[in-house]
Amino acid sequence: MDYILTTENLGKQYRGFKALNGLSMHVPKGAVYGFVGRNGAGKTTLIRLICGLQEPTAGSFRLYGVKNTSRAIVKARRRMGAVVETPSIYLDMTAEDNLKQQYRVLGLPSYDGIPELLKLVGLENTGKKKAKNFSLGMKQRLGIAVALAGDPDFLVLDEPVNGLDPQGIIEMRELILKLNREKQITVLISSHILDELSRLATHYGIIDGGRMVKELSAEELEAACRKCMRVEVTKASALARVLDGMGIGYKILSATKADVFAKVNISQLTLALAKEGCEVLSIEEHDESLESYFVSLVGGGSHA
Repeated sequence: MDYILTTENLGKQYRGFKALNGLSMHVPKGAVYGFVGRNGAGKTTLIRLICGLQEPTAGSFRLYGVKNTSRAIVKARRRMGAVVETPSIYLDMTAEDNLKQQYRVLGLPSYDGIPELLKLVGLENTGKKKAKNFSLGMKQRLGIAVALAGDPDFLVLDEPVNGLDPQGIIEMRELILKLNREKQITVLISSHILDELSRLATHYGIIDGGRMVKELSAEELEAACRKCMRVEVTKASALARVLDGMGIGYKILSATKADVFAKVNISQLTLALAKEGCEVLSIEEHDESLESYFVSLVGGGSHA
């Protein structure tokens, strides 16, 4: 497989704290790679390292096959665009002037590509409106436009939907998918909104404590997220006794609900529960979510 980014035992230590601890990851060309982890897990640290904002204290990474210690890494980074933490935009400038400024920074000879870039991110009609008067979603999209100014084929986005309203989240999702599918841009995206990430990602890297816990494709995640039957009964304790007797795996969710991890003969289950003085109220198919899969891998607590 052709990889845009790989890391090998990558480490970053701040005095006594290891932000990254032997991280190894692989971002395939053409992927939307969802980078998942709690707050403080090391996501932003990894992004800052590959962007050249900080240097690793251990291990290495390769960008387009170029090792981070090579002089050629500077040239490789020119093929990458990034929005790290907050969009890098001038609030007292219009969207067009922000892009002109970025074109000058990059030494691009012409502004001809700016109208198309503004249209791509949905900001073609903002005119003389200054960025400070933009909505948060518009600022995020302008930040992406600035990151795209050098025509990169790898885009790194750090929490791009953080703080957006539902409409802003939809617009951001559609933009990322458009960049990936129509422009063939590989995207590395960190996000704590796991349900939203599952609508975008083709591959996942789950990080905890600065280490990679698991890398898998969307297909592998779908297979790993167990399908189950969510059963509602009058008494979950009776359901547990019956399922134990049948040798079927389950998870009690409340006093009346449980997830059953097997195909069950409904008639047989109903009769067995009736003998326990328990009634079936409802049964529906249910898939384990990315969020619950994440929690099962790294444990409970806040995640981002």
